[in-house]
Amino acid sequence: MKAVVLLDFWASPFGQRCRIALAEKGVEYEYREEKIRGDKSPLLLESNPVYKKIPVLIHDSKPVCESLIIVLYIDEAWPDRAPLLPADRYARAQARFWADFVDKKVCESALNLWKLKGEAQEAAKEEFIEILRLLECELGDKKYFGGDVFGFVDIALVPFTTWFYSCETYAGFSVEEAVPKLVAWSKRCLERESVANSLYDPVKIYEYVKTIFG
Repeated sequence: MKAVVLLDFWASPFGQRCRIALAEKGVEYEYREEKIRGDKSPLLLESNPVYKKIPVLIHDSKPVCESLIIVLYIDEAWPDRAPLLPADRYARAQARFWADFVDKKVCESALNLWKLKGEAQEAAKEEFIEILRLLECELGDKKYFGGDVFGFVDIALVPFTTWFYSCETYAGFSVEEAVPKLVAWSKRCLERESVANSLYDPVKIYEYVKTIFG
């Protein structure tokens, strides 16, 4: 086993965060595909006995769990390479706040678009758009959330952008019409090799979503 191993699932936006962070830092690692449903591998169960889920980063035989914690760990474990968090204390706190906002709001809101129907789905759509508008407001006219430097909040959010097509298709709206600056930001992020190599085609993601939600 290599010094760095990532237990992951191809479509997971949480695992994709870790892949982007590792690529940004230039860290070589072994990728191990896991199941998110059904039987889990002994290594996954041993490495994450509390939640029993991916992603898990194993560094020198020591497991680190939860995607944002993993990204922070990667930033600290390889400090000689381009930092993912800003040097300023307040800017770091703000970056952590918005990454936490993404974790608490974006995924759950997107899931509601796929699970709900009728008026409930319409309400979920309005909530989802409002969440994206808050993120777009925070982005403003900056190139990335941290300014000119691609970093922690970008890594936290950009994997979810490949799920936008599924959200649009299920709920009947246009993300680009609602948040054009955020969509432009996502396209800039995709110009980075670390992002382009870690994300999957939105149509492939949609086909996967259909296997779960129909």
